[in-house]
Amino acid sequence: MNVVLRISLLAGLFIYYGCIFHLLKRKNLSLKYTLLWLISGVVMLFFVIFPNVLERIIHLFGVVELTNGLFAILLFLGLIILISVSSAISQMNDQIRKLIQRCALYEKRIRKLEEKLDEKDI
Repeated sequence: MNVVLRISLLAGLFIYYGCIFHLLKRKNLSLKYTLLWLISGVVMLFFVIFPNVLERIIHLFGVVELTNGLFAILLFLGLIILISVSSAISQMNDQIRKLIQRCALYEKRIRKLEEKLDEKDI
């Protein structure tokens, strides 16, 4: 791997980790997802430090250029993260729907109780 490319990737990883820790510090990113992003960063760092492993993996898949293989791996890691986040969002949507339904039932119950109290006062 070209030295300039490795230095550029290390600088990009430094910025990547800085963004993750900044989001975590501002509490814009939950710890569960932060760990997922950090693990993907460790995988990227591993491939930058040991490019021979990356070259062997890439050549197993028939990719000739190292940068194309690196891009494909990063794309794959991004897709895994997007799938996990999509799954979490789907679960949250279900929870929100259930909470809204419960709130509606509670409001209906409260209105009935208030109507009973109003009838007793009259």
